[in-house]
Amino acid sequence: MTNSTRHQARSVRRGALALATLMLGGLVAAPAVQAAETAPSAGRGDLLHVTPVADLSRAEVAAFLAEGKFATGTVRYGVTAYRLTYRTVDVHGQATTATGLFVLPKVSGGRSLGLVSDTHGTMVHRDYAPSVAEDSGRLSPYLHAAAGKAVAAPDYLGLGKGPGTHPYMDTRSAVTASADMLRASRSAADRQGRALSGDLYLTGFSQGGQVAMALARELKGGKSGFTTRAVAPVSGPYDLSGEEMPALDDGRVNGTSGVFYLSYFLVAQNRLHPIYKDPSEAFRAPYADRVEKLFDGRHSEEEVIGALPGSVKELITPSFYERLKHPTGGLKETLAANDGSCDWKPRAPVRLYAARGDTDVPIGNARSCAADLAGHGVRAPVMDQGGVPHMESVAKAAPKIARWFASMP
Repeated sequence: MTNSTRHQARSVRRGALALATLMLGGLVAAPAVQAAETAPSAGRGDLLHVTPVADLSRAEVAAFLAEGKFATGTVRYGVTAYRLTYRTVDVHGQATTATGLFVLPKVSGGRSLGLVSDTHGTMVHRDYAPSVAEDSGRLSPYLHAAAGKAVAAPDYLGLGKGPGTHPYMDTRSAVTASADMLRASRSAADRQGRALSGDLYLTGFSQGGQVAMALARELKGGKSGFTTRAVAPVSGPYDLSGEEMPALDDGRVNGTSGVFYLSYFLVAQNRLHPIYKDPSEAFRAPYADRVEKLFDGRHSEEEVIGALPGSVKELITPSFYERLKHPTGGLKETLAANDGSCDWKPRAPVRLYAARGDTDVPIGNARSCAADLAGHGVRAPVMDQGGVPHMESVAKAAPKIARWFASMP
């Protein structure tokens, strides 16, 4: 993330929080709607708790989106939002819980609603998650709900109110948490007297773009009870081995973002795969002594960036830097486990949104994804949003995606 992008993210967060203070005043004392605890043998996606977190008029939604630089032409309704707590599984397949944001449009009548799965981008502090913070993580969910669809925005494992630390860029667990959020959303809609049609629309940004593609693959065939109608991820790192890792070395990823993403990725993935035995094998001094503590889910993005150097070469030992260019062992295993989200044949139409000005997730990732899909006979156009940075790519793309979803029967 560049300096200008960090400043933009902070201003969006501050502005959104100030707006939320005014809008959520009536919800502060609202009690959580408690679902009855289910039996210990209850399955994945079982809904445990529903907590109201926002109630916005159409004008308030439009103001919130405008503050985040999102176009408001698709805003037709106000929205109500809830934090869902539901059962899922952890990275080892063991029972755990997760949380997510569920948003309903304030539509009149009893018509059933299509559901948008909206998977978020990289978040380092657990309280940045959509179900907790009224900031930039809610821009896209509110946009899609205000256009007339229900929205399921999972926090993922270890973010929001879920236990443990976040297994950043672990595609498998992000997919299970997202799929189980869909099941919990159906139950939550029922509890609110609303019906979901079974039509599913998948989108997501950055990390969530990759998750959206992998989730679509997981849900093919309608085995979740939903039928995927369209897939529209934004700026996803679909090709870690062929694009994202090489871009750390050749300058396509800016130094600050490269340090942030790479350190987060290595620390989180080392908890799952044998990448290094001691941080000093991968990280230079003095960063080896602090890097793992920074990614405990309790440090802000600004704190993490401020404690690390400005370039990957300053962060990583020379030997590990060479290993990044020629992965072996646990690192190669890690990359392989998180690549391939586009290597399959979707039945629903796919549009890949990206920006040629992105120096966090270069547009080559989208082109690699399109090539993988083309290998299965699927044409997925790369929708270039122009010479804008990473965070602005979603601001430009999301309203277009909302219109595309709305145009479908």
